[in-house]
Amino acid sequence: MPIRPENRRRYPADWPAISRGKKERAGWRCEGSPMYPACRAKHGEPHPVTGSRVVLTTAHLDHTPENCADENLRAWCQRCHNTYDLQHRLRNAAARRAEARA
Repeated sequence: MPIRPENRRRYPADWPAISRGKKERAGWRCEGSPMYPACRAKHGEPHPVTGSRVVLTTAHLDHTPENCADENLRAWCQRCHNTYDLQHRLRNAAARRAEARA
């Protein structure tokens, strides 16, 4: 079953092909993130650090789903992707809470 991106309506119709192409060009291995630059976890195998099965994802460096330029995309394992996105997600959650209180 394919992983569904958050906020699907912001992604281009051909996102599945774009994402798959990025993963194929990366050899189905994590490209390494700023926090874990040497990560090369392989899709479908146990992660060498966490032990969980790796599901390779495609990340937007600028957090903008509409920007699918190859230089804005990275093939990342969950550990790299979640670590990179953490501050962005925390800011969004805080904004949603503030909006709900208003």
